[in-house]
Amino acid sequence: MCNVKERRTISLGFSNETVPEGQHVCYIYNDDTERRRVMAKYLESGMLAGEKLLYLVDVMTPEEMLDCLEELGVDVRSKAKDLTVAEAGPAYCPKGSFNADEMLDAVKDFYYQALDEGYVGARGTGEMSWCLVEGRADEASLMDYEARLNLLVAEHPYTACCQYDARRFDGHIIMDVLSVHPMMIVRGQLVKNPFFVEPETFLAEYRARS
Repeated sequence: MCNVKERRTISLGFSNETVPEGQHVCYIYNDDTERRRVMAKYLESGMLAGEKLLYLVDVMTPEEMLDCLEELGVDVRSKAKDLTVAEAGPAYCPKGSFNADEMLDAVKDFYYQALDEGYVGARGTGEMSWCLVEGRADEASLMDYEARLNLLVAEHPYTACCQYDARRFDGHIIMDVLSVHPMMIVRGQLVKNPFFVEPETFLAEYRARS
Protein backbone atom coordinates (compact mmCIF):
# COMPACT_ATOMS: atom_id res chain seq x y z
CA MET A 1 0.00 0.00 0.00
CA CYS A 2 1.28 3.47 -0.93
CA ASN A 3 1.96 6.13 1.63
CA VAL A 4 -0.43 9.06 1.41
CA LYS A 5 1.15 11.93 -0.49
CA GLU A 6 1.03 15.54 0.62
CA ARG A 7 -2.51 16.84 0.24
CA ARG A 8 -3.03 18.54 -3.13
CA THR A 9 -5.10 21.58 -4.01
CA ILE A 10 -7.70 20.62 -6.62
CA SER A 11 -10.46 22.00 -8.79
CA LEU A 12 -13.90 20.41 -8.63
CA GLY A 13 -14.58 21.60 -12.15
CA PHE A 14 -17.90 23.35 -11.71
CA SER A 15 -16.47 26.20 -9.62
CA ASN A 16 -13.53 28.57 -10.05
CA GLU A 17 -12.56 27.91 -6.43
CA THR A 18 -9.78 25.45 -5.60
CA VAL A 19 -9.88 23.37 -2.42
CA PRO A 20 -7.76 20.73 -0.68
CA GLU A 21 -8.40 17.19 -1.89
CA GLY A 22 -10.41 15.03 0.48
CA GLN A 23 -13.59 17.10 0.46
CA HIS A 24 -16.90 15.52 1.53
CA VAL A 25 -19.61 17.37 -0.40
CA CYS A 26 -23.38 16.97 -0.53
CA TYR A 27 -25.43 17.88 -3.56
CA ILE A 28 -29.09 18.22 -2.64
CA TYR A 29 -30.77 18.91 -5.97
CA ASN A 30 -34.12 19.16 -7.70
CA ASP A 31 -32.89 19.96 -11.21
CA ASP A 32 -31.57 16.98 -13.16
CA THR A 33 -30.20 19.07 -16.02
CA GLU A 34 -28.07 21.17 -13.66
CA ARG A 35 -26.97 18.08 -11.72
CA ARG A 36 -25.72 16.25 -14.80
CA ARG A 37 -23.82 19.33 -15.97
CA VAL A 38 -22.21 19.83 -12.55
CA MET A 39 -21.25 16.18 -12.22
CA ALA A 40 -19.79 16.15 -15.74
CA LYS A 41 -17.53 19.06 -14.79
CA TYR A 42 -16.63 17.37 -11.50
CA LEU A 43 -15.53 14.19 -13.26
CA GLU A 44 -13.80 15.98 -16.12
CA SER A 45 -11.66 18.02 -13.74
CA GLY A 46 -10.60 14.82 -12.00
CA MET A 47 -9.61 13.29 -15.32
CA LEU A 48 -7.57 16.34 -16.25
CA ALA A 49 -5.81 16.22 -12.87
CA GLY A 50 -4.82 12.57 -13.29
CA GLU A 51 -7.16 11.11 -10.68
CA LYS A 52 -8.91 7.73 -10.59
CA LEU A 53 -12.68 8.24 -10.77
CA LEU A 54 -15.77 6.42 -9.52
CA TYR A 55 -19.41 7.15 -10.39
CA LEU A 56 -22.11 5.08 -8.65
CA VAL A 57 -25.27 5.61 -10.67
CA ASP A 58 -28.86 4.85 -9.69
CA VAL A 59 -31.28 6.75 -11.94
CA MET A 60 -29.67 5.56 -15.20
CA THR A 61 -27.77 2.48 -16.25
CA PRO A 62 -23.99 2.83 -16.32
CA GLU A 63 -24.06 2.80 -20.14
CA GLU A 64 -26.69 5.56 -20.21
CA MET A 65 -24.57 7.64 -17.84
CA LEU A 66 -21.51 7.22 -20.05
CA ASP A 67 -23.58 8.36 -23.05
CA CYS A 68 -24.83 11.35 -21.04
CA LEU A 69 -21.29 12.35 -20.06
CA GLU A 70 -20.17 12.09 -23.69
CA GLU A 71 -23.07 14.32 -24.76
CA LEU A 72 -21.95 16.86 -22.16
CA GLY A 73 -18.47 16.94 -23.67
CA VAL A 74 -16.56 14.60 -21.36
CA ASP A 75 -14.34 12.20 -23.31
CA VAL A 76 -15.09 9.19 -21.13
CA ARG A 77 -14.67 6.52 -23.80
CA SER A 78 -10.98 7.22 -24.33
CA LYS A 79 -10.50 7.46 -20.56
CA ALA A 80 -12.31 4.22 -19.77
CA LYS A 81 -9.50 2.90 -17.57
CA ASP A 82 -9.63 6.07 -15.42
CA LEU A 83 -13.40 6.08 -14.78
CA THR A 84 -15.47 3.31 -13.23
CA VAL A 85 -19.22 3.72 -13.64
CA ALA A 86 -21.23 1.11 -11.74
CA GLU A 87 -24.72 0.55 -10.36
CA ALA A 88 -25.05 2.16 -6.94
CA GLY A 89 -27.21 -0.49 -5.28
CA PRO A 90 -24.82 -3.44 -5.67
CA ALA A 91 -21.81 -1.22 -4.94
CA TYR A 92 -23.18 0.09 -1.65
CA CYS A 93 -24.87 -3.21 -0.74
CA PRO A 94 -22.76 -6.06 -2.15
CA LYS A 95 -24.36 -8.50 0.32
CA GLY A 96 -27.88 -7.14 -0.17
CA SER A 97 -27.94 -4.66 2.72
CA PHE A 98 -25.79 -1.70 3.64
CA ASN A 99 -22.89 -2.02 6.08
CA ALA A 100 -21.17 1.24 7.01
CA ASP A 101 -17.87 -0.37 8.05
CA GLU A 102 -17.57 -2.34 4.81
CA MET A 103 -18.35 0.69 2.66
CA LEU A 104 -15.80 2.84 4.48
CA ASP A 105 -13.21 0.13 3.89
CA ALA A 106 -14.17 0.05 0.20
CA VAL A 107 -13.68 3.81 -0.12
CA LYS A 108 -10.27 3.60 1.54
CA ASP A 109 -9.28 0.67 -0.66
CA PHE A 110 -10.30 2.57 -3.80
CA TYR A 111 -8.16 5.52 -2.75
CA TYR A 112 -5.07 3.39 -2.12
CA GLN A 113 -5.66 1.40 -5.29
CA ALA A 114 -5.55 4.71 -7.18
CA LEU A 115 -2.19 5.61 -5.65
CA ASP A 116 -0.81 2.14 -6.27
CA GLU A 117 -1.82 2.42 -9.94
CA GLY A 118 0.03 5.72 -10.32
CA TYR A 119 -2.87 8.16 -10.09
CA VAL A 120 -2.30 11.38 -8.15
CA GLY A 121 -5.51 10.85 -6.16
CA ALA A 122 -9.10 9.71 -6.38
CA ARG A 123 -12.57 11.18 -6.42
CA GLY A 124 -16.04 9.73 -6.64
CA THR A 125 -19.71 10.48 -6.52
CA GLY A 126 -22.77 8.41 -5.68
CA GLU A 127 -26.46 8.86 -6.38
CA MET A 128 -27.97 8.06 -2.99
CA SER A 129 -31.50 7.11 -4.07
CA TRP A 130 -30.42 3.44 -3.90
CA CYS A 131 -31.04 3.58 -0.14
CA LEU A 132 -34.77 4.25 -0.65
CA VAL A 133 -35.30 0.65 -1.74
CA GLU A 134 -36.89 -1.20 1.18
CA GLY A 135 -34.50 -3.43 3.07
CA ARG A 136 -31.28 -1.98 1.69
CA ALA A 137 -30.35 0.48 4.43
CA ASP A 138 -31.70 1.94 7.64
CA GLU A 139 -31.28 5.63 8.38
CA ALA A 140 -28.97 5.03 11.34
CA SER A 141 -26.47 3.04 9.26
CA LEU A 142 -26.53 5.60 6.47
CA MET A 143 -25.94 8.54 8.82
CA ASP A 144 -23.21 6.62 10.63
CA TYR A 145 -21.46 6.11 7.30
CA GLU A 146 -21.87 9.71 6.18
CA ALA A 147 -20.60 11.12 9.48
CA ARG A 148 -17.61 8.77 9.67
CA LEU A 149 -16.69 9.40 6.03
CA ASN A 150 -15.49 12.81 7.23
CA LEU A 151 -12.98 11.12 9.51
CA LEU A 152 -11.83 8.81 6.72
CA VAL A 153 -11.21 11.52 4.12
CA ALA A 154 -9.36 13.61 6.69
CA GLU A 155 -6.78 10.81 6.85
CA HIS A 156 -7.11 9.34 3.35
CA PRO A 157 -8.00 12.30 1.09
CA TYR A 158 -10.50 10.73 -1.27
CA THR A 159 -12.80 13.45 -2.63
CA ALA A 160 -16.48 12.50 -2.35
CA CYS A 161 -19.75 14.00 -3.54
CA CYS A 162 -23.03 12.48 -2.30
CA GLN A 163 -26.08 13.25 -4.46
CA TYR A 164 -29.51 13.46 -2.80
CA ASP A 165 -32.68 14.16 -4.77
CA ALA A 166 -34.70 16.61 -2.66
CA ARG A 167 -37.88 15.42 -4.39
CA ARG A 168 -37.47 11.87 -3.06
CA PHE A 169 -36.02 12.20 0.45
CA ASP A 170 -37.97 13.27 3.54
CA GLY A 171 -37.11 16.63 5.07
CA HIS A 172 -35.71 15.18 8.30
CA ILE A 173 -33.27 13.01 6.33
CA ILE A 174 -32.19 16.03 4.29
CA MET A 175 -31.47 17.93 7.51
CA ASP A 176 -29.33 15.06 8.79
CA VAL A 177 -27.56 14.90 5.42
CA LEU A 178 -26.74 18.59 5.75
CA SER A 179 -25.39 17.99 9.24
CA VAL A 180 -22.73 15.53 8.07
CA HIS A 181 -21.29 17.28 4.99
CA PRO A 182 -18.85 20.18 5.51
CA MET A 183 -19.37 21.45 1.97
CA MET A 184 -22.42 21.64 -0.27
CA ILE A 185 -23.29 22.52 -3.85
CA VAL A 186 -25.85 25.31 -4.24
CA ARG A 187 -26.95 26.41 -7.72
CA GLY A 188 -23.89 24.81 -9.21
CA GLN A 189 -21.44 26.48 -6.81
CA LEU A 190 -19.43 25.05 -3.91
CA VAL A 191 -20.19 26.67 -0.55
CA LYS A 192 -19.27 26.02 3.05
CA ASN A 193 -22.19 24.30 4.77
CA PRO A 194 -23.43 26.32 7.78
CA PHE A 195 -25.38 23.31 9.08
CA PHE A 196 -22.36 21.01 9.41
CA VAL A 197 -21.80 19.31 12.78
CA GLU A 198 -18.52 17.60 13.67
CA PRO A 199 -18.84 13.80 13.28
CA GLU A 200 -18.38 12.84 16.93
CA THR A 201 -20.93 15.45 18.05
CA PHE A 202 -23.44 14.51 15.37
CA LEU A 203 -23.22 10.78 16.12
CA ALA A 204 -23.63 11.32 19.86
CA GLU A 205 -26.68 13.54 19.29
CA TYR A 206 -28.13 11.22 16.66
CA ARG A 207 -27.81 8.15 18.86
CA ALA A 208 -29.33 10.00 21.81
CA ARG A 209 -32.46 10.98 19.87
CA SER A 210 -32.75 7.61 18.15
